[in-house]
Amino acid sequence: MMPTARFADLEGASVLITGGGSGIGAALTEGFARQGARVAFIDFAEEPSRELCDTIGEATGNRPLHLMADLRDIAALREAVARAAAAHGPVTVLINNAARDDRHAAEEVTPESWDANLDINLRPHFFTIQAVVDGMRKAGGGAIVNFTSTSFMLNLGDMPAYTAAKAGVIGLTKGLAGRYGKDGIRVNAVAPGWVITERQRQLWVTEEKLAAHVARQAIPRVMAADDMVGPCLFLASNASAMLTAQTLIVDGGFL
Repeated sequence: MMPTARFADLEGASVLITGGGSGIGAALTEGFARQGARVAFIDFAEEPSRELCDTIGEATGNRPLHLMADLRDIAALREAVARAAAAHGPVTVLINNAARDDRHAAEEVTPESWDANLDINLRPHFFTIQAVVDGMRKAGGGAIVNFTSTSFMLNLGDMPAYTAAKAGVIGLTKGLAGRYGKDGIRVNAVAPGWVITERQRQLWVTEEKLAAHVARQAIPRVMAADDMVGPCLFLASNASAMLTAQTLIVDGGFL
């Protein structure tokens, strides 16, 4: 369920979400729209994104703006950021959510596949931030939330390029928090545990694996995409005004 808390300063805020058309990203798009924010999201999937905009618009009266772009194309990414700012004003909240957690054996990784993984899971975080910072400065500040993952903390061995990228997100978060704090720009990270989206159910979930995972959570409930919304709203709002360079682990207390 969507969080019921209201963050008044998010009403009317210009919010940009990467990968906002499905999974966790779609929940974030809806969550910020329900706060009254002016939400734009970047997603490569055109039809599902259009349907999401229709659904949220009908439910809230606040239709998000879908921006079609491939995050691997930095010129297209910068153009999408410019379009978001033209429509809603300078982006003051950025949620770097887009990722792909494809499994891959270390022995089979090539230089090309390594680069392709980081081109989705790390590089766009930096270049999207770079594209919004000037507008945030002119607006007097902003909040950036980078999605990392608990996967790199758990010694998982079946996606080394992905876990390396997700560890890199934390380094990027801390470095840019130090760089832009003087400009009133806060940079934090959210590290989800196993969030069971439709993609996860199609590719990785079995009843046995899921039951074993949930049994190790202090809160023994399957985590859903909506569970990521509240932490992001908090980090985006002035409720966290002196919180930066931090990583918020949201994993149900996985032991």
